[in-house]
Amino acid sequence: MQNFSQILFVMWRETVEAMLVVGILHAWLSHNQAGKPGLKYLWMGVAAGLGGALLLGLGIEAMNALLSDEGQQYLQAGLLLVAAGLIVQMVFWMRRHGQRLKRDLEQSLSISARQQRWWAVFSLAAIAVAREGSETVVFLSSLAAGRDGLASGAFWLALGLGVLLAGGTFYVLQLGGRHVSWRAFFRGTEVMLLLLGCALLVSGAEKLMDVQLLPMLVSQVWNSSALLDDGSILGGIVSAFTGYRARPSLMILVVFVAYWAAVWRLSWPARWQVSK
Repeated sequence: MQNFSQILFVMWRETVEAMLVVGILHAWLSHNQAGKPGLKYLWMGVAAGLGGALLLGLGIEAMNALLSDEGQQYLQAGLLLVAAGLIVQMVFWMRRHGQRLKRDLEQSLSISARQQRWWAVFSLAAIAVAREGSETVVFLSSLAAGRDGLASGAFWLALGLGVLLAGGTFYVLQLGGRHVSWRAFFRGTEVMLLLLGCALLVSGAEKLMDVQLLPMLVSQVWNSSALLDDGSILGGIVSAFTGYRARPSLMILVVFVAYWAAVWRLSWPARWQVSK
């Protein structure tokens, strides 16, 4: 499957994020006598979050089955654009909240334990898992809509490997150490996610040009296939993770530049606060 590496990477990262939140909740509840009654609500919340993400996936598949070929193109373009937006939102959300995530969750759990409000634990787990699961479903659907992607063995292999890698990564990160930390993990993977978001946005723009909702402006600005052909194995991987095109139209260049200008602008407040 052409998008195997994309699916593997996002499944890995999203699963690690969900494991982080569930791990924080589980550790606090299991190590505090007053919190142990909340453990069953934690796992009920995890199940509810997974169920919500599954329902979203089934809904997208049902919608796709009802659409015509042209309608499927519109749906796939929309899903690609939404997936790109969700990835960028996820990166900046974690950048803003990641450092105090553990403290905030533990404070919420402490209040819930004192007041015996275990449904609040259910809600925390359900929202966290549903959020990561829904982002993953939208991303996967953006790649599988309009073709037999969901029936492909490579598709399910990428999902399975992503979950297994996430489990191993979570275990290693829990061990801690000078060379492996949650901060380093999120800093490193957020760069890959931003690159991937650009690739999804470019693919979505191409879908919109295919259905003539966006003009090409100029069909081909240059041809760099002699240096790196996006149809080759290496070029395909670079293209899948960066949005690189060997023969880009002017509209694709506009989209590419606009995306990174927006990312730079979103990053500016954080850099200004640090320098201040």
